[in-house]
Amino acid sequence: MATTSVFVSGSDGLRLHVRIHAPFDPHGLPVVCLPGLSRTTADFDDLAKGLESEKRRVLAIDSRGRGRSDYDPNPANYNFAVELGDVITAMTELNAWPAVIVGTSRGGLLTMLLGTVRPDMIAGVVLNDIGPAIEPKGLIRIKASLGKMPEPKNFDDGADLLRRSQNAQFPKLTREQWLAFARRTWRNDHGRLVPTYDTNLSAALGEIDPATPLPALWNEFDSLSAKPMMVIRGETSDILSAETVAAMRARRASLEVVEVPDQGHTPLLAEADIIARIAGFVKRCDRQA
Repeated sequence: MATTSVFVSGSDGLRLHVRIHAPFDPHGLPVVCLPGLSRTTADFDDLAKGLESEKRRVLAIDSRGRGRSDYDPNPANYNFAVELGDVITAMTELNAWPAVIVGTSRGGLLTMLLGTVRPDMIAGVVLNDIGPAIEPKGLIRIKASLGKMPEPKNFDDGADLLRRSQNAQFPKLTREQWLAFARRTWRNDHGRLVPTYDTNLSAALGEIDPATPLPALWNEFDSLSAKPMMVIRGETSDILSAETVAAMRARRASLEVVEVPDQGHTPLLAEADIIARIAGFVKRCDRQA
């Protein structure tokens, strides 16, 4: 499978990075992957490799301020409206629609918002550990660490930092998995390890009050009622509760639910069985397109 990086321009000219995994003769619907709040296209490398046998075109988009996309000089632009515009721009310019969209966390929220403005771009949806209702406890945990972790001396040190801070979410990761996690979280910049995202990204979380529930996105979720949907939940997630998944299923009986044991927010999408479930779902979307 050929893997390339391309860059497209957002409506304001900011450069956006897209990682494209594509066979020479792609089959079926493309898969578009949208990472979590501070995550990058690297989170989908295992999934893309796993879909290689399907000859599936997979595109992963670095949101502005993440990965290899430009950092925005105005942190106020790290908001849903601007980022949704970036997704539409990238999918349009790269002729990657209609697509099955795999949205991790914030990427899943963007997917639900896309359903309200451009449902024609969506052929199916995989929501990775996200739903219309978000647990404030998990958001507070994320905000407390976003851009505030100590600078690791090396990737081994980074793996230790991640294990100490996120062991409750991922109690059974191996040393090799924590090290791989570290390599997706920091990058080497002239001998220093720096985050793979703009530390001003904390502006995207705004003021979070644990006593005040966040607005739910049930209308946005319902905008996808005609689209095939799978939701993946980490067993130990503090963002997507089992109760929210039950409420999602009550609104649409066809919802496919997968729970990943011993993983929290967000499941890694790296295990063979999880990738196989996603591949099977995408094939079903092909038949319904």
